[in-house]
Amino acid sequence: METNLRTRIRAGDHAAFGELFDAYARSVYNHAYRLTGEWSTAEDVVSLTFLEAWRLRAKLDEEGGSPRPWLLGIATNVTRNTRRAARRHAAAVARLPRGETVRDFADEVDGRIDDAAQLAVVRTALARLRRAEREVLALCVWDGLDYTAAAEALGVPVGTVRSRLSRARTKLAKHMEPPADRGQMRGDRTTAVRPMREGHR
Repeated sequence: METNLRTRIRAGDHAAFGELFDAYARSVYNHAYRLTGEWSTAEDVVSLTFLEAWRLRAKLDEEGGSPRPWLLGIATNVTRNTRRAARRHAAAVARLPRGETVRDFADEVDGRIDDAAQLAVVRTALARLRRAEREVLALCVWDGLDYTAAAEALGVPVGTVRSRLSRARTKLAKHMEPPADRGQMRGDRTTAVRPMREGHR
């Protein structure tokens, strides 16, 4: 079935591409959100990813299993480009004359998320990772790809995926350790890191 879908996508079958979107749009969205931490950006990445997938459809191998690794690889590249563009835009805005301060609603949105304190710790820890480490972490841990599929998505050797994931886990465990002088329980870090250790060898 997956091979047939791949063949139809390569041939430019719009119905097949609709099936691809229905099956994997949520997965692409989740992956983009984990890389960016922003809902609106993740939505943009989904749109751009499927536009890019349509443009690159002839490069999809006819043989193979799920096209999900291929899509997530495209989403990873789109996210990189989107973040670069955002940085350039922010730099351009910073050069403009200061005007009236506009209220930032980001804190209010974050405040609606359960366990916001733990989320902040996770985000801070993730921000300390290199981009390549965040990408491998997102693909292998949160998206559930095995090493081979993640390597396919990123276009790197399997050994590179293993080493990047190992470094990412080590750094997260270190940076998510709660400060001893604030009386936080060590269990906080263990709970947050545990999903990254399950099911992927």
